Amino acid sequence: MLTKYLIVFLISMVPIVELRGAIPVATAMGLDPVISYIICIIGNMLPVPFIYFFARKVLLWGKDKKYIGKFFSLCIEKGEKGGKKLQAKAGKGLFIALMLFVGIPLPGTGAWTGTLAASFLDMGFKKSIIAVMLGVVIAGIIMGLASMGVFGGISVLFAPKS
Repeated sequence: MLTKYLIVFLISMVPIVELRGAIPVATAMGLDPVISYIICIIGNMLPVPFIYFFARKVLLWGKDKKYIGKFFSLCIEKGEKGGKKLQAKAGKGLFIALMLFVGIPLPGTGAWTGTLAASFLDMGFKKSIIAVMLGVVIAGIIMGLASMGVFGGISVLFAPKS
């Protein structure tokens, strides 16, 4: 059982997949939803401080390197683009925008991208971490409900009667 929780924890740390992929895996494995949710949040948040403080520096360092330059440049572009897009839409509501950006469980909108965007925007560390954490909690709730079929059950209530 511990091995299954460890797998879910590690999946939630992987970029792009993050908690959005880990929660359905935990559900499919038959793991306790509350324990899985907590483990997924911890796993998803663990890389966030490192991303905030080091990812930007590493990406800028590697963008001119022979083998990794293209990929690093792509990551920089994505981080800057995401940050500018967030700032343009949010204005002074950047905290809420970052939280919602991370909280909506779509590919490329998770804690990794949100934290990278916050670091490119020079948003404060504490403010960034709190916004990303709240977003991860929201995404976890959405994915947990979706994995348990709650949204499917709700849609039956609003489906046209034939």
